[in-house]
Amino acid sequence: MVDTGYAHLGEALGTDFFSVREQFTDEQWERFATVRKFVDAEVLDDIGDYWEKAELPWHLFRRLPELGIVGETIQGYGAAAMSPLACGLVHMELHRGDGSLGTFLGVHAGLAMQSIAMCGSEEQKQRWLPAMSRMDKIGAFALTEPDHGSDSVALETTARRDGDHWILDGEKRWIGNGTIADLVTVWARDTESGEVLGFVVETPAEGYAATVIGGKVSLRSVWQADITLTGVRVPDENRLAHAKTFADCAKVLANTRGICAWMALGHATAGYDAALRYAMERKQFGKPLASFQIVQEKLVNMLADLTSMQLYCMQIGRLGEAGRLSPTVAGLAKMHNTKTARRLLSEARDLLGGNGILLEHHVVRHWADIEAIHTFEGTETMQTLIVGKDVTGIGAFA
Repeated sequence: MVDTGYAHLGEALGTDFFSVREQFTDEQWERFATVRKFVDAEVLDDIGDYWEKAELPWHLFRRLPELGIVGETIQGYGAAAMSPLACGLVHMELHRGDGSLGTFLGVHAGLAMQSIAMCGSEEQKQRWLPAMSRMDKIGAFALTEPDHGSDSVALETTARRDGDHWILDGEKRWIGNGTIADLVTVWARDTESGEVLGFVVETPAEGYAATVIGGKVSLRSVWQADITLTGVRVPDENRLAHAKTFADCAKVLANTRGICAWMALGHATAGYDAALRYAMERKQFGKPLASFQIVQEKLVNMLADLTSMQLYCMQIGRLGEAGRLSPTVAGLAKMHNTKTARRLLSEARDLLGGNGILLEHHVVRHWADIEAIHTFEGTETMQTLIVGKDVTGIGAFA
């Protein structure tokens, strides 16, 4: 066993009521322990200030490659080469610390790097992935458009062949890292074939403009962008060689959907830990809040929710390790865990009373951040309908 230096299991996993720890390998647990220590020692003390000011915590972003966790499950090219379970644990822990930090890595590695790893030629992987693994180059993933969120397959951004180049025109919205990325994977429709192709736009590029979306009250210390593409010229060598239909883009999205379930678990773990600690320490009417029956009921219900989320994550991790995780199973886990995390965090915020809205207690930050995770990578409604089609064989939408 790896010695994590923790006095008991509850400190190392928020809670382990159903004894899931024993199902992890030493390698998986070591990844978890590395990120756990980073979050506790370097993230929690000052992340609230960055969140409040909507500033990027660059010093924390730059630490990610030093921790050896950039690149997720990608093998080679200097990437982390984690197992699916280890990758899930890493994302859980980053989000226990801060959703913006975890989302930054999710966009850079889970979407941008995976697009290249899954859809690029060997030459393209060698050209871009090592620098992205070191974070010498930062990535973004540009699919969503102002008028095409859930129906992303209907995207209107166009790609027109012009000799040995392609001309990209269109608009993208909610593009994480879009204003700071060096490499942006842009998905656009070929004006001739009508198929959706993938391109890597290296910035700065003439005709590429990105502006930060303001007024955002979730994931405040990571930036999303509105992007306009006006006659952006991209050499054919930057067209992802194996991205030939929207189904290829969908494979990248399916790969990250299960990670959203782990993200939600991280936020929920933070909320439960904070609520339990507060209930034990806060005294009202001459005794700790935890001594009141209604508070114990809230804590037990939160524990039940948290444990169910853990079990969902463990199973999709096992399926991922066996190469058997389907998009609909990942979607069901994402739907269940984000919905459950919202409920748990609402209870946690309520249990802290007036102090629950203060950033120093962390709960309200996670309470706000789970709203974004609940929405991106497919809303609860869309995941429900996708799983519903799988269950019934009947499509409820076009």
